[in-house]
Amino acid sequence: MLQQLKPSDFPNQWEYEAWQRRNLKILEAGLLLHPLLPLDKTDTAAQQLRQIIRGALEKPLETGKNNKSMQALRSIALSLACRTFDGSVSETSHWADGFPLNLRIYQMLLEACFDVNDETSVIEEVDEVLELVKKTWVVLGMNQMLHDLCFLWILFNRYVVTGQVESDLLFAANNLLMEVEKDAKAMTDPDYSKIISSTLGTILGWAEKRLLAYHNYFHSDNTETMECVVSMAVLSAKIMVEDISHEYHRTRKEIDLARERIMEKLKSSKRSSKNQQNQCPFLSILAQGVSTLAFSEKAIFSPLLKRWHPLAAGVAVATLHSCYGNELKQFVSGIGDLTPDILQVLRAADKLEKDLVQIAVENSVDSEDGGKSIIREMPPYEAESVISNLVKSWITTRLDRLKEWVDRNLQQEVWDPQTNKENFAPSAVEVLRIVDEALEAFFLLPISMHAVLLPDLTTGIDRCILHYISKAKSGCGSQSTFVPSMPVLTRCSTRSKFVGVFKRKEKCQIAQGRKSQVGTTNSNGSLGISQLCCRINTLQHFRIELDVLAKRATSHVRNSESAHMDNIADGMGKAFELSTTACVEGIKQLCEITAYKIVFHDLSHVLWDGLYVGEVSSSRIEPFLQELEQYLEVISLTVHYRVRTRVITEVMKASFDGLLLVLLAGGPPRAFHLQDYETIADDFKSLCDLFWSNGDGLPADLIQKFSTTVSAILPLFHTDTDSLIEQFQYMTLETYGGSAKSKLPLPPTTGQWNPTEPNTLLRVLCYRSDETAAKFLKKTYNLPKKL
Repeated sequence: MLQQLKPSDFPNQWEYEAWQRRNLKILEAGLLLHPLLPLDKTDTAAQQLRQIIRGALEKPLETGKNNKSMQALRSIALSLACRTFDGSVSETSHWADGFPLNLRIYQMLLEACFDVNDETSVIEEVDEVLELVKKTWVVLGMNQMLHDLCFLWILFNRYVVTGQVESDLLFAANNLLMEVEKDAKAMTDPDYSKIISSTLGTILGWAEKRLLAYHNYFHSDNTETMECVVSMAVLSAKIMVEDISHEYHRTRKEIDLARERIMEKLKSSKRSSKNQQNQCPFLSILAQGVSTLAFSEKAIFSPLLKRWHPLAAGVAVATLHSCYGNELKQFVSGIGDLTPDILQVLRAADKLEKDLVQIAVENSVDSEDGGKSIIREMPPYEAESVISNLVKSWITTRLDRLKEWVDRNLQQEVWDPQTNKENFAPSAVEVLRIVDEALEAFFLLPISMHAVLLPDLTTGIDRCILHYISKAKSGCGSQSTFVPSMPVLTRCSTRSKFVGVFKRKEKCQIAQGRKSQVGTTNSNGSLGISQLCCRINTLQHFRIELDVLAKRATSHVRNSESAHMDNIADGMGKAFELSTTACVEGIKQLCEITAYKIVFHDLSHVLWDGLYVGEVSSSRIEPFLQELEQYLEVISLTVHYRVRTRVITEVMKASFDGLLLVLLAGGPPRAFHLQDYETIADDFKSLCDLFWSNGDGLPADLIQKFSTTVSAILPLFHTDTDSLIEQFQYMTLETYGGSAKSKLPLPPTTGQWNPTEPNTLLRVLCYRSDETAAKFLKKTYNLPKKL
């Protein structure tokens, strides 16, 4: 036909060339694009034909009878058209009887249903055109089923190539697909099966691409379109009889695409975090985005998808949970130290998981298992557990640092009260500062378990401060450290009538002996006492601040997210309990140590070594009171006002104990006559007056309370010797048994002085400068005169 018609047969050259191009296109369609037998990719004839047609489309083909191009075209076209299924060459040409070509021609005819001026619109005369097109069925070998399939493709393809803006085309295609589903059940023709498989495979691929990323393609305003796409995808897959292995493959692909979407959000979050001033962790932003995505899924898409899957929302959130979980797992595996950013990520993950689980549960209310199968597919992130372990590790690190600081500051501490105006140790300030910082930092952590984990922190702090308190007390000695050992019992000897000649020498020698017995006094005795006062103040400062810290911690707990846990907040009253108790006990011990150091160590030269040695009248208590008053001034100026009275009271008690030791265990240098009682009683009153200080010192009732023992024992010193011996014998027999005929037992020294206690009475007799007493003691116990 190309050779039969000439250019002169057409109105003009342009129409001739257009006619030639149309014929070449038909030739291309029948032999290359839609052949009856599929072409081999390596077929050289097909390649040559493509070159000839391509060249002819650019430059009109010369159609002369002997033209070489026409001869080549005829030869190649015949070789392709005469191919057979068994590989032989047929004498019959099949270039135009291939079913694919007929189908292509029919599709081109159906394109006439669209407006040439608006390619998304169907013409008004569509019904008339379709009636005309259907008349070609006999010529092209078409039928209703092939028509439905072809028209389905035309509508679908037109919707896609025109930018997917006219949804009516898609709805019409879906309606035709329902008809195709009915047709496919009754059709067994293999050619039809190939065509429908190819057509529906393309539709299914397109639909899957959009449905696997449907959040990118659909929104609340086009859910009808999405429903139509889902319907077409399901119908296409159903018609193609999709097997189970393909189902799994598609599910895996779905998860992969969901993960790609998560990764896209991850990259976007990273970029966003870099652009923000606060550098908000990208996984936190991602968690918020995934949560938003899940709620959007629940509100917009799940109601629609539930038509095809009863647990649509559950499947969606399980997929999101898995994808985010993989990113979170990698993040957690690389966590080292706890930071607010890390906690922010974990809290965001925990909130996301709660949101996803809630959606899954709500979506599964009506399911048979209540959603258990979906929940099983969502292994927990355990963010709370990770946070708890991280916080515990954080607490351990802080406590180790605190312990280091305690030891370092204690090593440098000199306990000088002059270092600050409050007269306590600078090391205490540093330690409490670190404790306060640790508590503040703990409550700044963005966690919801402050109340649960706070005891771990406070218990550790308690141990560290307890260690400090222990060190603050160590090396200070104890009450017994400073009390001199009591000499063995002796009896008074009859004094020389030349007492004044030997008194000074005796007193000097005794004083030297006593000093060597109790140890050397500091060159500046008040410095040692100042250091003890500094330690007392330090423990008192700890006691006050620990109470403040405990109340502050309680307030933080009540104001935290765990405010409903009142029992934990109430239990915070016991925070730092060990340290607080240790402070109270430490202050008590240090007060006693300070008092006994002053009385028995620093003032031993005027008390133990001087008071009543030799003649009572010439060695009275005034020197002791004068020096003691200086120490009391140091205490008043140095010790915290809340424990000042406690320290002075302990000094008073030690002074009374010291006076009693001088009177009852002062050794051979001391001997008392009955007439000395008035002097001793007057000295005792002076001692009490020092602490009363005309009403500016200790309360009178407190002085009376602790002076009761001395007041009760002093009358023994003006009781006549015979009466004392009689009382002693009676109390000894009453206490230890025996009879008057047998030897009286020697009462042991208990140190619990009492006017009715046998050992106390015995000691008064031992220091009684009286012949009767001396004879009784020699006869009864054979006590020596000297040590």
